[in-house]
Amino acid sequence: MKFIAALQNVVTPWPDGLEPSDAELDAIEWEMPLILAGVDLLDAQIAVLDRTPSELDERRIRRARRRVLAARRALTNQAIATLPGGAA
Repeated sequence: MKFIAALQNVVTPWPDGLEPSDAELDAIEWEMPLILAGVDLLDAQIAVLDRTPSELDERRIRRARRRVLAARRALTNQAIATLPGGAA
């Protein structure tokens, strides 16, 4: 019987250009308010996974959802403002 073994370099080679580009880092920086708001929402949801949410928990989740929506709206408005010609 012939054994098949995968070598790490063959399965997941490490390319030279693995670092994120400046454009990718700028995009992450631009979306950071939305990312942080999403993390806050996940924290609030994870906190109540194993118990019944109290009124305080429900408020925390609602506030976190509103922050996510506000961050999305702000990013969308910024993106529209940077388009040539502005909003249609």
